[in-house]
Amino acid sequence: MSPLTSFSVLLDAAKKWPNKVAVSENDKKITYSELLTLTVRVASALRTLGVVPGDRVALLAPNSIEWIYVALGIHAAGAVLLPINTRMKSFEINDILERSGSKVLFCANGFLDNNFAEIVSANKPKSLKHIVSWSFASGSQTSTAPSEILMNHLLAGVSPKDMVVVQLFAEKIEADSCSDLMFTSGTTGSPKGVLSSHRQNIQAFTEWSKVVGLTSDDKYLIVNPFFHAFGYKAGWLSAIIRGACIYPMATFDVHKVLQIIQDEQISFLPGPPTLFFSMIEHEGLSDFDISSLRVAVTGAATIPPSLIRDMRDILKFNIVTTAYGLTECSGVATVCDPKSSDETIANTSGKALPGVELKCVCPDGTTANVDEPGEIYIRGYNVMQGYFNDPHATHEAIDDEGWLHTGDVGVLDCDGNLRITDRLKNMYISGGFNCYPAEIEKIMLMHEGIAQVAVIGIPDERMGEVGKAFVVLKPDVFMVEKDLLDWCRMNMANYKSPRIIQFISELPLNAAGKVAKEELKKSVVSH
Repeated sequence: MSPLTSFSVLLDAAKKWPNKVAVSENDKKITYSELLTLTVRVASALRTLGVVPGDRVALLAPNSIEWIYVALGIHAAGAVLLPINTRMKSFEINDILERSGSKVLFCANGFLDNNFAEIVSANKPKSLKHIVSWSFASGSQTSTAPSEILMNHLLAGVSPKDMVVVQLFAEKIEADSCSDLMFTSGTTGSPKGVLSSHRQNIQAFTEWSKVVGLTSDDKYLIVNPFFHAFGYKAGWLSAIIRGACIYPMATFDVHKVLQIIQDEQISFLPGPPTLFFSMIEHEGLSDFDISSLRVAVTGAATIPPSLIRDMRDILKFNIVTTAYGLTECSGVATVCDPKSSDETIANTSGKALPGVELKCVCPDGTTANVDEPGEIYIRGYNVMQGYFNDPHATHEAIDDEGWLHTGDVGVLDCDGNLRITDRLKNMYISGGFNCYPAEIEKIMLMHEGIAQVAVIGIPDERMGEVGKAFVVLKPDVFMVEKDLLDWCRMNMANYKSPRIIQFISELPLNAAGKVAKEELKKSVVSH
């Protein structure tokens, strides 16, 4: 059996489907055979830059063909891929580059009007020896920063002999060698670098792909950013595992999503609930032919059952399912059987992947009973190798028995399905009672006039904290705060019921499509 590495997966795909289109972006298309050649060319170029196995190589770019073959080239060189969030500011980018000791940075100049090469060069870490750039947008500047190399010049200098040597090397990379270093807020505190191996990623998303039904016939539109596990591992890596065709999308635009679905006959579309809400509510939905849609995968603590039904009835998905994971467990831990009921899919994230264990643990350290909330613990092959250069944080997150303490709160039902209650850090205490915003949001989404809602805890002199709900109403619905507050008091315990409601036109989202609750909290402080 060949090693479980991203390169071996690509090599297998290139042998099975050499002339099949692997990635399609606007008017650019590359086959699996061409993707393999580009991957080896990048790996060869990295060797000329002095990159050796184990070195960190950063990638700062939007979803694109280049992102995929550069990432695979980093893997093929035996280096560690470091994806960077394209929405980060200068200080944040350089902080991650410095802390990781990255030797090379690949970046796409022109994305969102950013010249990333110049941004990084202004305060370049000592470890960073080279910046390799390409132009994302026409007219964007390149080759103006110190240490900057144009990618087409770099790749043009690779000889056929070098490529043969590199491919032979890439085929021998160990499955348990480190594949990627992804910075995340972690289970506690400030951003930490999560280390995962090739084997962990390939094994986890081979299982995920089987359950959700991804096939070589699928056309996979990836809106989720590649710097996030949902876009990278559940995205293009899973597509290569199964031989699907990848359609990268750099920024979310619901009209463009619908246009691509129609023009390219997209069949596979994962994303956060907000993606599907936006499609359903788009006023021009009926103008598009979206009959090719087959599979949708989503996930969040709060998904109204009505959304699952609308995804089936309005968007016409044959399969709608949910999953749960975090960066510290390779991006996935559970997935819901697509044959489950709408209620099960909406209210749970399904069962643990084969070879993965789950339990919920009470504050006193005892295992929670069925339907009793507790912190979610995960154990199995998918649990990270550890936090980069942080053994203390690693020991805090993974106990002596190998259980990852996720910082998420959830319950397991009698069938082993996991229901996410909330993040421990989102919980607030009102009058001595623990309040989980996700639970409150789920109840509020039962109201027929509410499209989306986000709840946060805010300071209160008498209660300590109370809930504030930010509510997006459905089109043509009018409501006043008092009426909705009265409804809440009628439908949930008094301590759970929000004390303040603010109607807004849309919820702030981060680049991964999740509600940016930190922005909501900041808006409360500023007022």
